[in-house]
Amino acid sequence: MSSSDFRQIAMRTETRKAERLFRAAISAFCSLPRPSRREIAQLEDLALPLFDDVPDEALRFGAAALSETEYAPRQLVLRLAESTVDVAAPLLIRSAVLSDVDLIALISRHGLPHARAIGRRKDLNPAIAHLIRALERPKLAVTRTAVDETMEHAKPKPGEAAEDVRHRLRAMMGASAAARDTTPYSKLRETALSGNLVFFQTALADALRIDFATAHSIVVTSDYARLLSALKVLELGEDHAFLIAVAVFPQQFPHPQAIRLFLDRYRLLPIDAARNQLSQWQLDAMSPGLRDARQTTANSDKPVVAQPKFGKNLKKS
Repeated sequence: MSSSDFRQIAMRTETRKAERLFRAAISAFCSLPRPSRREIAQLEDLALPLFDDVPDEALRFGAAALSETEYAPRQLVLRLAESTVDVAAPLLIRSAVLSDVDLIALISRHGLPHARAIGRRKDLNPAIAHLIRALERPKLAVTRTAVDETMEHAKPKPGEAAEDVRHRLRAMMGASAAARDTTPYSKLRETALSGNLVFFQTALADALRIDFATAHSIVVTSDYARLLSALKVLELGEDHAFLIAVAVFPQQFPHPQAIRLFLDRYRLLPIDAARNQLSQWQLDAMSPGLRDARQTTANSDKPVVAQPKFGKNLKKS
């Protein structure tokens, strides 16, 4: 028997030990009627280091067991939920530990497989249900929105489905933001979901320390390329950047491929390139001619074709 054979035997032995310990720890935890904070932390400290050493079958067991308890360690649940859908499904369908924001982030990263499992949750937030329908069958989602409006004796309008997604996301985030902070992300998130472009432009100008007209030019365009640089220079996480982008440009994300493209572009955008873009915006703002031209555009009361809903919020001062 060669040394490699001995190593393989040792590895299999260690894997079995890790799996037995992983299963036993989760089983013992789930038997507790009301675990203490210390016991919750102990399970997390024990299970997370074993995560990469246990087979998928043990991970599926852990996900199924922890999906039934509201006291499951949050970081362990999130790690399991990020696994392939055959492992994560019980948590995606039942876990009370996953918040609405967690579910949106999981959908943004994993697309339809996770979205379909999340769609089976009881009492699923209507905003997330609508987003899943839009991802799975974009045309059907728009048709359903039009039918619902017809039943309420209101004529469907262009962009109504996108505005409905924004409205539902806004309501969802408002309900979950009881403890608000004053970080740039918090302000950008709340103003993006407010439906008022002027509020968001103001928050963006404050966060980047640029003039309002430049912030206006970043947002009122046909795509999110300039916003991508603005969010990158603020060093927002992928989940936070995506939530803001989908609130401001909902029409840009009709299917999972569009979401993955945004995340890839955001991930691969060099921070130095984003900082250079910010410097250019700041230099441009110092030119009186350019500043006056942008200010005239920002104060225009003409509707913006790319953003029909937001364009109505721009009034002459």
